[in-house]
Amino acid sequence: MEMPAIVMLLFVVGSMVIGVPITWSIGGGCVLACVLDPSLSFSVLSQKVFAHSNSFSMLAVPAFYLAGDIMCKGGLSKRLVAFADSLVGWISGGISLVSIVACMFFAAISGSSVATTAAIGGLMIPEMEKRGYPKDYSAAVQAVGGTLGIVIPPSIVFVIYGNITGVSVSKLLASGILPGIIVGVSLCLYAFVKAKKNNYPRQDHFSMKAFLFSFRNAVWALIMPVIILGGIYAGIFTPTESAAVAVFYGVAVCMVLYREVSGREIYRILKATAVSVSNLMILVVTAQLFGYILTYYRIPVYVTNMFMAIASNRYTFLLLINVLLLIVGMFMEVGATNLILGPILAPIALGFGIDPVHFGMVFVFLLALGQATPPFGTTMFVACGISGVSMAKIAKQLIPFILVEVACGLLFSFVPILSTWIPSLLS
Repeated sequence: MEMPAIVMLLFVVGSMVIGVPITWSIGGGCVLACVLDPSLSFSVLSQKVFAHSNSFSMLAVPAFYLAGDIMCKGGLSKRLVAFADSLVGWISGGISLVSIVACMFFAAISGSSVATTAAIGGLMIPEMEKRGYPKDYSAAVQAVGGTLGIVIPPSIVFVIYGNITGVSVSKLLASGILPGIIVGVSLCLYAFVKAKKNNYPRQDHFSMKAFLFSFRNAVWALIMPVIILGGIYAGIFTPTESAAVAVFYGVAVCMVLYREVSGREIYRILKATAVSVSNLMILVVTAQLFGYILTYYRIPVYVTNMFMAIASNRYTFLLLINVLLLIVGMFMEVGATNLILGPILAPIALGFGIDPVHFGMVFVFLLALGQATPPFGTTMFVACGISGVSMAKIAKQLIPFILVEVACGLLFSFVPILSTWIPSLLS
């Protein structure tokens, strides 16, 4: 490996260790490599960045962000919670199941794990505490439920992964449907067992009247993922166009039907979304530049050879990926991990004969799992902020949930049909 590449990698790692934001750590390393290597031209690099960024499908990212923010502020979360409560609230540990099911519903709207934890957790943590659940357990449920936000489509992370690896975005989105449901059901099963063991309270019985009433109130929120995903898979519009449809649908529902968002509030949401998306896109562009320089110095080839030497077959490789991303997820943010490791690991997986859609789903699911793992899980931080409970107490309650998701990750890794069956129907 050449000296500029070594210096760049050391600078990036060292900067992140001392607390420099990931965007500036990566960008500074790229600039340093260009300064040290005369063969790297700044003009050529800027052209490469523009070429990678000039992508129609990347327009889905700000649109899905905006749709999620509108839905979050527009009263959909409380209606989804009420519907989930009428659906599963009567089962043992009902309110904890309500939280997870509501997270599944909201994930199918927002495409963001942090937004899912914030929207549902803000309602459910106080409610669970009021019904006699320990606050640390209540916060842990919201943290782990939020991880479904980037697994169940639409998913911003799937859109970005598809763009940087060349995998079909529509097939990636479809690959998350069945695994997302399996994970949600698995988390509910653990919550049910936990509630039985600790004799947590529940509602008396199922009420059809309450179910129908809550369904009527939530029906417009429940229709949204059907419109988005149905439109994509029916060939009516592309994933990017579906994001724009989601925005207009969200504005219509929240302003006209629910009347919980005003024109002034829409303006504030637009400003907040612009700031969030700007920060993300700077990171995307910087990571694309970093990926180009890694390829220029043949670093993916070195990594591939290392994996080939350690992993004798695809199963060993997938097991190593589970371990690697579980560890990386404890320390790195999802966006950075996706942008840095995605372009490196995807070609290696293809070399082992792994279906690119299957690997993409496994990769994104393991990134989602990392959002709830201490010490730097983003959904865990959000749950801490809402509940006021220390990270140590929440982390203790999170461990069993994380083990459930680890088991799901291994299942998805070694049973590819769970990821590829629905996408295969689109071919």
